[in-house]
Amino acid sequence: MAITSAIERPFGKLAFEDNGSGAPIVFAHGLGGNYLSWWQQVAHFKTRYRCVAFAHRGFAPSDAVRGAPDPNDYADDLAALLDHLAIPRAVIVAQSMGGWTAVEFGLKYPDRVAGIVFACTTGSIDFSQSGHLKLGAMDEWRAFAEAEIAAGDAESVHRACGRRMATESPALHELYKEIDRLSVGLAKDVVMSRLHAMRKRPPSDLDRIPAHKLFLTGGEDIVIPPCGVDAVARGAANARFVKVENAGHSVYFEHASQFNDAVDAFLAAIDYA
Repeated sequence: MAITSAIERPFGKLAFEDNGSGAPIVFAHGLGGNYLSWWQQVAHFKTRYRCVAFAHRGFAPSDAVRGAPDPNDYADDLAALLDHLAIPRAVIVAQSMGGWTAVEFGLKYPDRVAGIVFACTTGSIDFSQSGHLKLGAMDEWRAFAEAEIAAGDAESVHRACGRRMATESPALHELYKEIDRLSVGLAKDVVMSRLHAMRKRPPSDLDRIPAHKLFLTGGEDIVIPPCGVDAVARGAANARFVKVENAGHSVYFEHASQFNDAVDAFLAAIDYA
């Protein structure tokens, strides 16, 4: 049975949905979403896993935060939610901004993390500090991203979707934008600047999170460089890397079946059931 509810936090209400039963998976959304973003994942996994999706503080239907939320608070919000649900340990599936939640939670509570899926993100890990990052690849990505952003902005394409999704899956593109609009009044530019300020951890910090990790990215991501995600994955213990070609920053939304299959394989490999 699905449960939609909220817990009280110092800022107000933190909203969540709790679906299914079994080993728990927690879904942490990105800057353009909320817990509704995971509709294709919840439908797929809830028959075998307990799926908990929450809306970060400041993102509807969680309560707004005066002056915009501070991502430094996300990890303790997640800890409070898991305590409320009596979940001692979970796999975290983290999209973009949710990667900051996953890294910071994992560093504060490593024993509570059974695995992390980094979906188009390295969170607060600075990929530019990775010795595996190829500068030539970064230059190529930067040129590609700048051109795509300019063209997409001219066509009112959401950057987290990309022009391919807007062209090939226009209904999905519109749905993504509608979910994003639910957090009306949220100063997302402020949140983004705070996220960027936090992205200073060396890749070696991931060694303090012993859980297995899946780094999954879209080959046409114009928000987080796929080569940066790959570089962090190469240097991390117990990590694997998957790139979905012809996909942008929101693989989970744009190509849900491929995303879900990759997560299924990851869960099977870590014997999480």
